[in-house]
Amino acid sequence: MSLYRLVAQFLRRHWFAYAVSGAMLLGIALLNVWIPRQIGRVVDQLVANRLAGSSLVLELGWLVAAGAVVYGLRVAWRLKLYAAAYRLGVELRERLYARLTLQGADFYLHQRTGNLMALATNDIDAVEMAAGEAMLAGFDGTLTLVLVVAAMSLGIDARLAAAALLPFPLMALSFWWISRHVHEASRRSLERFGALNDHVQETLSGVRTVRALGLQARSEAQFSGLAAGAAEASLSAQRWEATYEPAVGFTLSAATALTLGVGGWLVWQGQLTVGQLTSFSLYLGQLIWPMFAAGWVLSLVQRGKAAWGRLQPVLDTPLSVGDHGRIAQVTPGPLAAQGVCFRYPGQARPALDGVSFELAAGRTLGLVGPTGAGKSTLLRLLLRHHAPGAGSLRWAGVDLQDYTLAALRAGIAWVPQEAFLFSASVAENLALARPGATREQIARAAQLAAVHEDILRLPQGYDTPVGERGVTLSGGQRQRVALARALLADAPMLLLDDTLTAVDTDTEARILEHLRRSRTGRTTIIVSHRLSAVADADQVVVLRDGHVAEQGDHAALLAANGWYARQWRYQQLEASLDAS
Repeated sequence: MSLYRLVAQFLRRHWFAYAVSGAMLLGIALLNVWIPRQIGRVVDQLVANRLAGSSLVLELGWLVAAGAVVYGLRVAWRLKLYAAAYRLGVELRERLYARLTLQGADFYLHQRTGNLMALATNDIDAVEMAAGEAMLAGFDGTLTLVLVVAAMSLGIDARLAAAALLPFPLMALSFWWISRHVHEASRRSLERFGALNDHVQETLSGVRTVRALGLQARSEAQFSGLAAGAAEASLSAQRWEATYEPAVGFTLSAATALTLGVGGWLVWQGQLTVGQLTSFSLYLGQLIWPMFAAGWVLSLVQRGKAAWGRLQPVLDTPLSVGDHGRIAQVTPGPLAAQGVCFRYPGQARPALDGVSFELAAGRTLGLVGPTGAGKSTLLRLLLRHHAPGAGSLRWAGVDLQDYTLAALRAGIAWVPQEAFLFSASVAENLALARPGATREQIARAAQLAAVHEDILRLPQGYDTPVGERGVTLSGGQRQRVALARALLADAPMLLLDDTLTAVDTDTEARILEHLRRSRTGRTTIIVSHRLSAVADADQVVVLRDGHVAEQGDHAALLAANGWYARQWRYQQLEASLDAS
């Protein structure tokens, strides 16, 4: 879809606002045509000594009144227009935000966060200006040009009008040439702003790492280079936009010279009055706005086209995980994986290869194995962050792809390896998935996650702001707050992805005991490098290189004397040495 089609669709949906604004502009244009004609008539009457006293005051009063009406209409049409145009910006931002929230992990492998933020700000602003200011400025400029030229030609003298308009084709040619350069310069400016935005976002997100590694000077140098590049690109765009004004000035100067020369000769010949020449000169002055409007509109349209060229591919990118399911509610039941295979884009080795297991409803499954075995990948497939390349995952006998994404993810509470907290209070972070939860329910979930006492020691308790990404909390506290948040959601399935790595073994034991008592009837999958976390699971699956290497309960796996048994003995020995 082109920018013009996008704007046309928006105009059809909001035609009334644009029609009212257009009617106001028509009134302004008619008054602007009447005012010079009235001034010329007054001048001729003054020259002929036919106007004085109260009649002169009345004529001047009409001119002042017309000016006041023009002023009021200009304010009114801008308010009406921008109220409509801003809706396009809101719609585009909502559409972009919805698209980004539905995209899977594969999409973000090829996109930069800072650039996406730039699309939601500068680029959409440029499209919004093209739909609002450019449309009405173009209409206003065109209408004024047509009416003024008609008044000059039909109302005063066609010969003088033809002479005065001779330079205008050259101005149109120069505008066409300038607009091509404005488009390219605007595209570069938006791209470099996106790169600058991306660098700032990454640096602020990893500011502690930057400081720890002593990379401040290097980061500042990169920022300076990107800022200089963005400034240069923006300045280049402004330079080309600035060339519209000299083109207008040259054209107007040439037209004025022709008007004075030809008009003076016509007055000398008695074919034109002084009042008519005055009116014509005022009309010529009114052509300044259509000429500037043409340059302004071309500039806004080129900026809008450049912005839409960056924005449209993101809006039109197909979802990396399709949402084609029709079942809008999850029914708890057994979970089954059958021959599940998955390979990350660009990777030669599959992350999962032929994984199969069955888990009864309300039971607990432990997923263990070496780093990179595919444990977290399997959870991401359950959440449908990715789609399996082969095989199937079924919940309650229904393939996961038959559920809508909203229904599936509402039925699963997930605690990832790296807990993410929003810049809000502890209580607000805990109640994200259950906004109506009472303070007692929130505290109960925090007690299950063994973080209640830690929260009470904070300056404002549950009302303490945690800062961006939970920066004011320790790693273990962030993990336990995220766990409490998932427990409060009370979803039929709970996924714990190495959730307790940042807590000590005693705290882990308390949390696991709380989970054993609270997860009755809830299907739970625990991914952990600590085998003590899955020792009480109904079933344990050992993954190695994406394959199921061992499967069974804790006792059966110890008896098998495989990887699980060896790892268990090693961890038990390590724990006894730490205790001593």
